[in-house]
Amino acid sequence: MPDGLTDLLAYDGLVWLIATVFIAGAVRGFSGFGTALVYLPVAGMFMPPVWALTTLVVMDVFGPIPNLPRARRDGRLADVGRMWLGTIVALPIGLLVLYSVDPGIFRYAVCGIALLVPLLLASGLRLRGQITPALQISTGGIAGFLGGVAGMPGPPVILMHMASTEPAQLIRANIMMYLFAFDATLLSLLGIQGKLELLPILIGLALAVPNLLGNLAGGAMFRPERQRLYRLVGYGITMAAALSGLPIWE
Repeated sequence: MPDGLTDLLAYDGLVWLIATVFIAGAVRGFSGFGTALVYLPVAGMFMPPVWALTTLVVMDVFGPIPNLPRARRDGRLADVGRMWLGTIVALPIGLLVLYSVDPGIFRYAVCGIALLVPLLLASGLRLRGQITPALQISTGGIAGFLGGVAGMPGPPVILMHMASTEPAQLIRANIMMYLFAFDATLLSLLGIQGKLELLPILIGLALAVPNLLGNLAGGAMFRPERQRLYRLVGYGITMAAALSGLPIWE
């Protein structure tokens, strides 16, 4: 058996990662977001920050693919393009910070963000006025920086969309398409910077299967008229993952 496959099968915590990824995929399938918010607090318990980011990106490139055609129909590509423009400027800066961060700080950061986002959304935060192109570009920039530092580009994009009055299907679609574009961009940057290693890539590929299955399950459950229920479920799962991933339990 090749060494890489042997290392993969013997990897500590692989079963927990598989279970977490299926749940994270289901959350993303019915809400359009949630993979990083659910996965990274748990992944940080078993691997260094760059590995956590690599496994996330590798698995997440495949997971949303079955739901992208519907997202393309329901969403607005122009909105996603403007957010991506801001991201490609700020993402390399975020990665430079990540490379120098202590793993403990990384775990506190991802858990803190994962706790903060559902609390802000559940508080009834609402955006006043329209979502302008300038707001989309700046939100993409903040998302790119956070995506590089903590592997969580979603929160700024989620807050901008879900605090607005846009319909649930458009919110879900735009967030899903943006996160897919972010993953492809981040994976390319990690490769260019020589940060990709074999074992985290193999782990990411192994996790792509439960992630794909979770996305399919979540997509099948999605009904626009039940958006309040989806949000509450997503908030609860995200907060549970964040609390479980805090280093204070060790």
